[in-house]
Amino acid sequence: MTYQEEFITFMVRSGVLTFGDFTTKSGRKTPYFINTGNYKTGAQAGKLGDYYAACIQENLPEGVDCLFGPAYKGIPLAVAAASSLYRNYGRDLPYCFNRKEAKDHGEGGSMVGYKPQAGDRVVIVEDVVTAGTAVRETIELFKSVAAVDLTALIVSVDRMERGTGDKTTLDELREQHGIRVFPIVTVREVIAFLHNHSIDGKVYIDDEMKGRMEAYLAEYGARA
Repeated sequence: MTYQEEFITFMVRSGVLTFGDFTTKSGRKTPYFINTGNYKTGAQAGKLGDYYAACIQENLPEGVDCLFGPAYKGIPLAVAAASSLYRNYGRDLPYCFNRKEAKDHGEGGSMVGYKPQAGDRVVIVEDVVTAGTAVRETIELFKSVAAVDLTALIVSVDRMERGTGDKTTLDELREQHGIRVFPIVTVREVIAFLHNHSIDGKVYIDDEMKGRMEAYLAEYGARA
C-alpha cells in the first residue's frame, strides 16, 4: 500500500475516521467524521508522525526552517512530525507552538519551543481544516512574533468542502494568503480506497455509504 492508503487504514483502526450520522460545528449533517482526539497512545503518535513526515518529505523536501503546531491539537502533531522527520529522513527541524494565553512571567511571550526569526520558512501542522479559523489566527499571531514566511500547511484530511464562498477552505487559504496546502489524503481518496474494501473483515464504505458521501460532496463540496 501507499503511505496514503496505510494512513486511511490507520485512521479507521484508531477510531478516528468513522461513518454514520454526525453534525459538524457549522451545522452540516455529515455521513462521516474525523476526530483526531481519538489518538491516545504512544504507538499511534509515532505512526501519525510518520505519515505527516512522509507528506512533508514528499512535498517539501527542502526549504523548511520550522514546524508550527497551533494550540491545542496541532501541538502533538508538530512534535510527532518533527521527531519522525529526524528519525526517518535525518532532518532535524525545530518546532514551536503557541500558548492560548500569553505568559506574563518568566520569559513571557506566547510561543513555546523554537523562537521563529524573521525570514524563517514556517510550515503549519494541523489536523483537519474546516473553516480555516486556526490557520487565520496563526497568520495574525505571527504578525506580532516575527516576519516569517508561512510557506505551507500540512493537514491530515482535505474534506474538500466549500469555505465562505464557492471554493474549498484550503483553496481560499491558498489564494488569500499564498500558503501552499498539502493534505496527507483527500476525502475522494478515502472513498476510492475504502469503497467495498474491507479492513479487518468490515466494509466501511459500501454502495449506500458511498452514495451518501457523494451526495454530501454534491451539496457542500467546491463549485466549479
